[in-house]
Amino acid sequence: MGKYYIAFDCGTMGTKTALYSIDSTRVAEAYRENKISYPRPGWAEMDANCFVNNVREGVRECLAKSGVNPAEVRSISASGIICGIVGIDENWQPVTPFVPYLDNRAGGEAKWVRENVEPVWVEESGNAIVDEFMPPMILRWFLNKYTGFRENAVKVVNNGPFVLGTLAGLTAKEAFLDWATMSGWLIGYDAKARNWSGRQMKALGIPMEILPRIVRPWDIVGFLCPEEAEKMGLPSGIPIAAGAGDTMQSALASGLLEPGLATDVAGTASIFAVAVSEADSRITAAPGMMFATGTLEDSYFYWSMIRAGGLSLRWFRDSVANRAGDPMFYAEMDTLAADVPAGSRGLLFYPYLQGAGPDMPGACGVFAGLFGASDRAAMWRSILEAIAFEYAQMIKIYRECGIPLNEIIGTEGGSKSPLWTQIKADILGGAYNIPTRSEGGLMADVAVAAYAVGDIEDIGETMRQWITFRGRFEPDAKNAAVYRRVFEERQRLLAGPMKELFEGLGNIRNI
Repeated sequence: MGKYYIAFDCGTMGTKTALYSIDSTRVAEAYRENKISYPRPGWAEMDANCFVNNVREGVRECLAKSGVNPAEVRSISASGIICGIVGIDENWQPVTPFVPYLDNRAGGEAKWVRENVEPVWVEESGNAIVDEFMPPMILRWFLNKYTGFRENAVKVVNNGPFVLGTLAGLTAKEAFLDWATMSGWLIGYDAKARNWSGRQMKALGIPMEILPRIVRPWDIVGFLCPEEAEKMGLPSGIPIAAGAGDTMQSALASGLLEPGLATDVAGTASIFAVAVSEADSRITAAPGMMFATGTLEDSYFYWSMIRAGGLSLRWFRDSVANRAGDPMFYAEMDTLAADVPAGSRGLLFYPYLQGAGPDMPGACGVFAGLFGASDRAAMWRSILEAIAFEYAQMIKIYRECGIPLNEIIGTEGGSKSPLWTQIKADILGGAYNIPTRSEGGLMADVAVAAYAVGDIEDIGETMRQWITFRGRFEPDAKNAAVYRRVFEERQRLLAGPMKELFEGLGNIRNI
């Protein structure tokens, strides 16, 4: 009898579901796009049950494609968005939309906390940042602004645990959150204890009763309930492991297993992560730098995020090119953009479609340098370059702190683009290594699922055996020289004229 595992990743743009065998072979996979609503400028929200429905459909598709006997599925695990929450009632039904990191409705809450609360999280959580996209700020907004939340919400959870809890038929009193996803809240927890901080939550005005219990990623949190089993074509009673946050699982699946290694998680939010042995006050103090606990015990890393990094590409596809849902669009545009010289003929893009944090209030997406001769290819390349330029500022901070970062691992959907990977190597001045497998965090989800039921002995060692690399991109000296000059000018504009532009555009939006 075979051993198979179901893994799914509830991301922002889509939900990936896969069926794996014990040797890490991906037997079948399915993908469903997630719908994101933008009810107001700067707001973003999703239907939490959309993730559940997409997983149900994905599991049925994987079983149909593979022909695997459902009785051979040993366990289920998942990853999900670390910066985003949904309120649930006592019966595990959503009472709010799922509000992800793309949203900035909690800007007022973040401002109040920055101005009125002692930042004890710097010591306990390893983070200095307080921003609108963080779950504690969204939770404060729910508590203070969302009609009926205090009366109806019993717990809040992230989207991955929400789906897993639905599959297990849990009630709110059984709500859970793994320690890796918890660190995606950025503040409100003790990084060393890997648990909530009552001291911080009291200062933030968040009642401890609304928070889920913290578990390890491989803890069994329930078993597939009969109702959900019937919907997916599986036997009931399959063990369900808690899983971990998508950023942490993508980092683990890329091989971020030793301090000093770096990975580019090229998903909806473009995330750059660097493994460390402990928090570093110099990095913590730098704008946009966030400290996190990894999936494994005693694993830590810093990460920075461009909220609408990969989303900028989908926005261009859907809203500019009017090619929503076209799977060939990205490769087609890469082919055209490859003929555009480095620097996109002076066209710059600032990828702040959903804001850029407290250091750049009012920031928004901007194309600068458009002429009549500017075409789709130049615009596309400028978006690709923009993400790499944002990374360049992050890498500058690490290198100033003595971390050279000459080797970078690329993962998730963006790593499939040779053009984008070469642009990143040129701009960042380091070699880019591409894993043989591009499924990202799903592979780590499978390792967690297998470990949870005793089918493997060590997650880290298993990942080392599973990870291989298929490509390496070295910086092109000529393009790198061009990009260094463009980066300097871009940063100069960002430090002055662009801030004034963002302020002025904000004033216009408020008229």
